[in-house]
Amino acid sequence: MTPDQLITFAAVAEHRNISRAAVALHLSQPAVSGQLRQLQDEFGEPLYQRDGRGVRLTPAGEQLASYAARLRDTWRQAHAYRDALRGLERGTLRIGASTTPASYLLPYLIAEFHRRFPDVTVHTANGNTAEIVGALGSVDIAMIEGPAGADLPPDTAVHAWREDEIVAIMPRSHPLAQADNGGSIELAAFGAYPLVLREEGSGVRQTVEREFARAGVPMRVALEIAGVEGVKEAVRAGMGVGFVSAMSMRHENGALRLLSLSPQPLTRRLSILVPHASAPSRVVEQFLAMCVAAEVG
Repeated sequence: MTPDQLITFAAVAEHRNISRAAVALHLSQPAVSGQLRQLQDEFGEPLYQRDGRGVRLTPAGEQLASYAARLRDTWRQAHAYRDALRGLERGTLRIGASTTPASYLLPYLIAEFHRRFPDVTVHTANGNTAEIVGALGSVDIAMIEGPAGADLPPDTAVHAWREDEIVAIMPRSHPLAQADNGGSIELAAFGAYPLVLREEGSGVRQTVEREFARAGVPMRVALEIAGVEGVKEAVRAGMGVGFVSAMSMRHENGALRLLSLSPQPLTRRLSILVPHASAPSRVVEQFLAMCVAAEVG
């Protein structure tokens, strides 16, 4: 039994899927499967079972997973301490980001960070807010939209970052787009029209659903689709009214109209999450400071 085998097992236990664990560990799937077989041979009994497309831990595997997770966390803290002492001459930064910051903020931040620290290798992972929160164990820092939720890993710091406005978008031929509304419209007006929403777990969707419920306005959902660009294309195709970050409309060609909500714009907070916050590497500290100070978008 080796530390690498236990760290691999911790990733499989976290993701409940060998392929996703392999991606998180930057290993091939056969390499992960080989380490699991060696570990099972060491214990002499099954530690997991195949369950559809994923895996299910046996009772012995559940017990081992708790030991393996502690070893993995200690290993990461030791690496973070080493990197803090070593400085920023070299190293790796793993960034997770949900859709809006990943698409419209992160490219500029990484470009600036690379100019300052060209020998630091940056890896990125993106998904919706729920997916990024669920993957905190495999990143050094993360950016999300909407609330982080209560089920964060221990020793995770949440830094309030910046405000982001969510706007309604529709074709310019849409009745709401043609009304003389001064660039904003009350939420109740959308109750009569079909809507295009992001997938479950999206920060934009969570914010929009919460606001509709608060206002008591019914939602006529015509389509659920993944990604900001998917929403915009569905709106262009006439499927209904969509809701997106105002940042995503910066470079539109005018085919869609955007409207703020009134009487108050619909805003949500973007946050930066730092796992293992009690011992962040200097790389993480520098990237966090740059994000907080940067004027992007």
